[in-house]
Amino acid sequence: MFVSEAFAQTPGGIAGGGSELLISILPFIAVFAIMYFLIIRPQRTQMKKREEMLKNIRRGDTVVTGGGIVGKVTKVLDNGELEVQISEQVRIRVVQGTVSDVRVKGEPTAANNK
Repeated sequence: MFVSEAFAQTPGGIAGGGSELLISILPFIAVFAIMYFLIIRPQRTQMKKREEMLKNIRRGDTVVTGGGIVGKVTKVLDNGELEVQISEQVRIRVVQGTVSDVRVKGEPTAANNK
């Protein structure tokens, strides 16, 4: 039977101080900070711009829906819907959240040079 002496050893995490803990957590903090500034923050500002755009839709604005339908807003309804005129005799109701772009009155569309 082998018997060896046990020497008192201090655990590195407790008696070694918090510097090792900080060094091990530092990469995670750096990755989170990079993700925040490159992904989360720009996405929030883009969402705020979109909400502001949808909130400011008025009668007479030209809108483009997510499906690609271009029309003129004739009525803004209270329940989050718009009445959009897409032709002389055709008016459709569109959910306000499906609007992808708002072209303000008088703003020219891109010329189709074919």
